[in-house]
Amino acid sequence: MVPFSPRGVMAGIALQLSALVLFVCMDTTFKLMTVHIPVPQLAWARFVGAAVSVWLFFLVVTRGQLPWRSRAPGMQAVRSLLLGCCTLFFVSALYFLPLADATAVNFAAPLLTVAAAALFLGEKVIPRRWVGVGIGLAGVMLAIRPPFITGEAALHPAYLLPLGCAATFAAYAILTRKLAALDDPRTTILHTGLAVSVLFSLFMPFVWVQPSAWQWMALACLGILGGVSHGIMVMAYTRAPASVLAPLSYTQLIWAGISSWLVFDDLPDRWTLIGAAVILGGGLMTVWPARAALQPRATNSKMTG
Repeated sequence: MVPFSPRGVMAGIALQLSALVLFVCMDTTFKLMTVHIPVPQLAWARFVGAAVSVWLFFLVVTRGQLPWRSRAPGMQAVRSLLLGCCTLFFVSALYFLPLADATAVNFAAPLLTVAAAALFLGEKVIPRRWVGVGIGLAGVMLAIRPPFITGEAALHPAYLLPLGCAATFAAYAILTRKLAALDDPRTTILHTGLAVSVLFSLFMPFVWVQPSAWQWMALACLGILGGVSHGIMVMAYTRAPASVLAPLSYTQLIWAGISSWLVFDDLPDRWTLIGAAVILGGGLMTVWPARAALQPRATNSKMTG
């Protein structure tokens, strides 16, 4: 596999940051719609819309020659379904929790991705990053508000949903990185919503609520945002190591907090702010030494298993 180049890593970082802004736009739309449309239907619209928009885009760009053949179709299907589970967990959490709270807890995902990148991809993770992972996980615990720390009432079960999202997203990110060595990134983009769209479509007759005209527009936006954001993320993971890109996700906390305040008038409480600050501190520790990863060494891209 070709080693990562410094210029490629910087391009991957820029792409990842752009995708994160679009993620917050999509999450905001999800939360707005949870009071009108069932969560499974929202997830279905997100994936079907993304699949259709991405396929149409590639039909135009490639003049009808879609690079859909994968060397690992089973892995592509599992990756697609993992993202579907991730979406169900997170959108369900948004029904009960403020956007900023759900986003803060969900930031176990980049921490888990850093650890998984070392264990399953053979990426080098220096000791300072491991310390950052530990600090970040402590921040996630604070954001969850465990009663033995806060002295408040029992933990709301909905706070476990973003943790489920974090675990499935970490697995999704690792498969994205592994597939970067096997398939053209366009192929991976095309397959992102394929398996989950087919599966979710089977359940739509049981949960369907007829949307109004403006709700159809919102559902279409979910699809477009989903397709574009994850397409950009795939391109990022082909240019930089997962252990470098994952910690950048902490910038999403800023946009989620702003959106939660401006759109929903939900100001993060002290535990969310304390947890987010600790998470951010851990994230900075993991990304600070990333300059070493900019060196074009084969160890950064070595794959195992």
